[in-house]
Amino acid sequence: MSTKQDDEIRAFKEILKDECYGSQGEIVEALKEMGFAHISQSKVSRMLSKFGAVRARNAKGDMVYCLPPELGMPTAKSPLKQLVLDVMHNNVMIVIRTTPGAAQLIARLLDSLGRSDGVLGTIAGDDTIFIAPADTSQIENIRQRVENLFETV
Repeated sequence: MSTKQDDEIRAFKEILKDECYGSQGEIVEALKEMGFAHISQSKVSRMLSKFGAVRARNAKGDMVYCLPPELGMPTAKSPLKQLVLDVMHNNVMIVIRTTPGAAQLIARLLDSLGRSDGVLGTIAGDDTIFIAPADTSQIENIRQRVENLFETV
């Protein structure tokens, strides 16, 4: 027997699969139209965070909310490696170029690596990630390690 919360989650995921909702307000309205009148913007915001939803470009080029290819923490074995186009550095910072809309998903994986793997932190835009290396004297080794994660050449 399905609970009200399970129905809510199922409807939420279906809405995101449509890849046509660019704001949390639009998602709230869509859920209300499906009979979930009690849904608020803050609840939608929590659900987006909980399920790792990100804003990315859909086939029409519009920025919309969508779920990552795999729910939960992405790994280097997931299809995310196909989203990385280039990994380079300038002796101070490592820069990763991704396909449009993929940078935040990739940065999430990189942030899980941490200092012991050479990553102090990341900043992600739409298709570019800046990595602050833990030790700039090891930047080429860190760049190579990151590149190996995604098997780019």
